[in-house]
Amino acid sequence: MATTARRGPYFCGIDAAMDVVAGKWKSLILWELHHHGTRRFAELRRGLPGVSEKMLIQHLREMEEDGLVHREVYREVPPKVEYSLTEHGVSLNAALASLGKWGAERIRRIGAEKVSGEVAATARLTPSRQRTPRRSPRSRAAAEASTETE
Repeated sequence: MATTARRGPYFCGIDAAMDVVAGKWKSLILWELHHHGTRRFAELRRGLPGVSEKMLIQHLREMEEDGLVHREVYREVPPKVEYSLTEHGVSLNAALASLGKWGAERIRRIGAEKVSGEVAATARLTPSRQRTPRRSPRSRAAAEASTETE
């Protein structure tokens, strides 16, 4: 599966940054590698409850292509592969720190539930905890119009 590197054009720096971290799991992969250091694939998967194997592989490949993650393959049986942050990935994580502080304040302000480390390490997200897709303003307006006419 060949992918092409994302190289713009971009409207602004935020657009370029979001191009690299877009995706539900990328920021969490960055966090996991930052807080736990070098991780094997299975360790990453256990640390990110709810991520499918396919999505984790896809995001790790994209992050490697973008220079955020280093993939080290050890030639042994069974094969051993480890992932770690590159200097570029560490700098992106530092840039995301203020966003993380903002998010933590939001969790506190709205009284949202926060997944504990023990739960995150052992549990998979139940359907009630999974994010629901957000509707675009157009589809939301269409849904509202259909309920008004019923």
